[in-house]
Amino acid sequence: MDQKAISTLALTVAAICLLPLLGVVAAALLGSFDTLLQLAQTVLWRYTWTTLVLVVLVASGTIVIGTVTAWLVVTCEFPGRRVFEVALVLPLAFPAYVLAYAYTDVLDHPGIVQTTLRAVMGWGPRDYWFPEIRSLGGAALMLTLVLYPYVYLLTRAAFRMQAATPFFAARSLGSSPAAAFWRVSLPMARPAIAAGALLVMMETIADFGTVAHFSVQTFATGIYTSWFGLADRAAAAQLALGLLAFALLVAALEHLNRGAATFAAKGRQEPFSRFELAPGRAFLAQLACAGPILLGVVVPVVTLTLMGLRSEQDIFSARYAGFIRSTLTLAGLAAILTVGAAVLLGTFNRVFHHRRAVVALFIGRLGYAVPGGVIAVGLLVPFATFDNWLDARMEAWFDISTGLLISGSIWLLVMAYMIRFLAAAIGAYDSGLATVTPNMDAAARVLGRTSWGTVRSVHMPVLRSSILTALVIVFVDTVKELPATLILRPFNYDTLAVQAFRLASDERLEGAAVPSLMIAAIGLIPVVLLCAQIGDWRRGLRSHSRHMA
Repeated sequence: MDQKAISTLALTVAAICLLPLLGVVAAALLGSFDTLLQLAQTVLWRYTWTTLVLVVLVASGTIVIGTVTAWLVVTCEFPGRRVFEVALVLPLAFPAYVLAYAYTDVLDHPGIVQTTLRAVMGWGPRDYWFPEIRSLGGAALMLTLVLYPYVYLLTRAAFRMQAATPFFAARSLGSSPAAAFWRVSLPMARPAIAAGALLVMMETIADFGTVAHFSVQTFATGIYTSWFGLADRAAAAQLALGLLAFALLVAALEHLNRGAATFAAKGRQEPFSRFELAPGRAFLAQLACAGPILLGVVVPVVTLTLMGLRSEQDIFSARYAGFIRSTLTLAGLAAILTVGAAVLLGTFNRVFHHRRAVVALFIGRLGYAVPGGVIAVGLLVPFATFDNWLDARMEAWFDISTGLLISGSIWLLVMAYMIRFLAAAIGAYDSGLATVTPNMDAAARVLGRTSWGTVRSVHMPVLRSSILTALVIVFVDTVKELPATLILRPFNYDTLAVQAFRLASDERLEGAAVPSLMIAAIGLIPVVLLCAQIGDWRRGLRSHSRHMA
């Protein structure tokens, strides 16, 4: 493959990634505004306010949990620290809507908590007040419990890279450990915290399953209601455009705000040596680390398992085999296509040092800021229009009906997955590509390798683990994706996520527990990889320390 072919394919991928954005804008501006005006008089303000409050609550909760736990496992020594360091990543394997199903069964009025409370206290149904899980606060709690690992992982890495010298300098000037953390270590880790919070906000904006189950009206539920409930694609596109603008605004503000913050370390830096906590403080540290794991992993797994055992769902039936086959097929195709596109864009940016390569890579990263529902609407509108036009022409010319040639196939859904998760694949690929020095490329070119030959012979062997990580991340994210799947899936082509959502929508939570557990089990794969990386890092650090000694 020569440089011209790489350039053409990379620009084609960038154009595909840009297509849903253009589709949403065109459908929003060219369609009727009647439904939108009616929504503006009734629920549009509620969509806006609820979405904003939900983002603020989830971002605040994840920043607190992720930052505090990261600081504790990096700088403090207490019983169970090594276990907590790994286990704090586990909630990332669970979609928020899976936790919503579990906690609804536990905390709702007929659930075990309120039932036990009434039995023990002798209360009637109206004799007491209990927090409503099906609420905005409940949705924020579910999202916080599964999304805080984004902040935890990035902040933990930032704390590990910090030198201990500024912290101990603050301590020598009379600051307490808490004050030194607040005044020195926390500001230095702010870029990592902000990056994690941005990921959390993007996921919160894109969430549909949790808010739909709790009947919380956000832009995501408004898009789905306008599309299916009101059968108004123009209104759905207009709401999608508003949601897209909000998501891009958050990303732009964070980027501008973080751009002014730079930190530099000069000279020989002293690494952190963990300080031993007193028994009382060690117990509080254990509680702080165990709480998110208990609420985000243990309670949902136990609850869903008990619910699944009470259900009538047969996981070995032909119907469930179809759900599993559809899920694995879509996830496998999406993973291969997305990682291939990431390698193509990364190679294009590596080989060509001009503006087209930079713009193409930027467009490829843009998809993560676009919710799945927005991508689905942006793709379906132009391709459905094309399918209808082609079908009409074929009927008129040859008396042949082509039907929904593109919009009725799984390939449009796979394309949506690629656009949505391409940024994650690019990030994993770029992190490995940083280890390949330009001199290695130059040596390969001197030996007669083409650009693609260099990628195949030099980059791929070195980046094997990074590419595998990208494949697994995209695979599992695809398994959990719900809004795009609901809108774009072909007729009678359901996945585990769709089955779980359908059963939960019918208030058959015990049945929804079975596909939910299967989704969570698949989601554990990337978490295991992350845990393995943590272990490798620790072993490498100990080996380096022994070598230095």
